[in-house]
Amino acid sequence: MDVNSIQGLYGATPVTSAETKIDADKGFQSMLDSVMALLDDTNSAIKTANREQVAFALGETDNTHDLMIAEQKANIALQYTVAVRDKVLEAYQQIMQMQV
Repeated sequence: MDVNSIQGLYGATPVTSAETKIDADKGFQSMLDSVMALLDDTNSAIKTANREQVAFALGETDNTHDLMIAEQKANIALQYTVAVRDKVLEAYQQIMQMQV
């Protein structure tokens, strides 16, 4: 099958390697920003769960539904953050094992 005939199908020209170069500083910075946002979200969820626990323990609220939702959100956020950390460490270890 000749793929050259499909080339103009979507009206786009093929992408060359010169067009796909990404500035390494911006790429890493955007990844770092998203990781920091993930940590902030996780910290916020944990603080909310702690506030709900304290309010429930002091008798300020008797709504166990909100308490359980806050605890589950914090738990899921923490699990996701740990999974991302593990993947980053795994990628770092693979890079360090590469032979140049």
